[in-house]
Amino acid sequence: MKDVGIVGLPLSGKTTLYNALTRAGIPTGGAVGKASVAAVPVPDPRVDVLAELERSRKRVHAQVRFVDVAGLSAAGASGKGGLSAQGLGALREVDALALVLAAFDGGTEPVEAAADLSLELTVADLVSVESGAEKAAKRAKAGVKGAASEAETLSRARELLESGTPLRAAGWEPEQLKLLRNFSPLTLKPALAVVNLGEDQIGEAAARAATVEEALDVPAVALPAALEAEAAELAPEESAAFLAEYGIERGGLDQVIGAAWRLLDLETFFTTGEDETRAWEVHRGATAPEAAGRIHSDLERGFIRAEVISYDDLVAAGGWDAARAKGLLHSEGKSYVVGEGDCLHIRFNV
Repeated sequence: MKDVGIVGLPLSGKTTLYNALTRAGIPTGGAVGKASVAAVPVPDPRVDVLAELERSRKRVHAQVRFVDVAGLSAAGASGKGGLSAQGLGALREVDALALVLAAFDGGTEPVEAAADLSLELTVADLVSVESGAEKAAKRAKAGVKGAASEAETLSRARELLESGTPLRAAGWEPEQLKLLRNFSPLTLKPALAVVNLGEDQIGEAAARAATVEEALDVPAVALPAALEAEAAELAPEESAAFLAEYGIERGGLDQVIGAAWRLLDLETFFTTGEDETRAWEVHRGATAPEAAGRIHSDLERGFIRAEVISYDDLVAAGGWDAARAKGLLHSEGKSYVVGEGDCLHIRFNV
């Protein structure tokens, strides 16, 4: 399961977005430092199609966990608020950041808001890296083995942060990344932008997202968080109809998760049968044994082969048994690279 941290400047609507995505219904403007966490299923109609096809007793979607941190206090380095220590700790554990940028009520332009927010995250990283850089420099001066390269890496990171440059904007060698990740820097994490629109701006969503995506060079979506949060209070079928009245065909959860999946370079594969149909996320380029390991470590350790068929071919065949009878399943070994929508049956021995 991947964690996405929701972060934004005061009054950006980040907790409203969190409620829209998770149906948590928590009050906005919560206590400083308090993190709200909720796991939600990844919308994917293929799970239901396969479950009906195989008459599965259970259906399980892949999940993503959202973390909302209330914590832009009044004492921030930029003068617009700073994340609390507790908030920083929660965000440092996530896999990616969703930067909520307010565009409603004629407020700050999203690109300007992103610059302010980036400054907050950069300052937080600088505080952490500075201490490490000073300690590494002392060890290097004392001739400690390996300290010189560590000091050089941290010195470069500090210089970037002092200039206001996020660490993700620079190229790093694998060993340097390994060192930097010890500090869990926020500006090294992949980020996506969520432009928070007003109801009167829904028709501008695509154009707004494209503008921000080009300006910030990150995946971006634009949606009316307040309207989505209102829809989240309804039953799922009523929610879709409610949003459709405003011309919204694809809900906020689907959009944000779609952007996060692209950002984290993930794809989905399936296992299906009478007992269960389940969707699994795996990094793009994963081999069959790595995918098997997502199911259970024993399957990866004892991997023999995988029976594979694409989702489209399985549905067209009319189910797993029919696909086998037609000779559509192909047997793949350890070097097979799993594709988006593959349906797998793992053969293993431990």
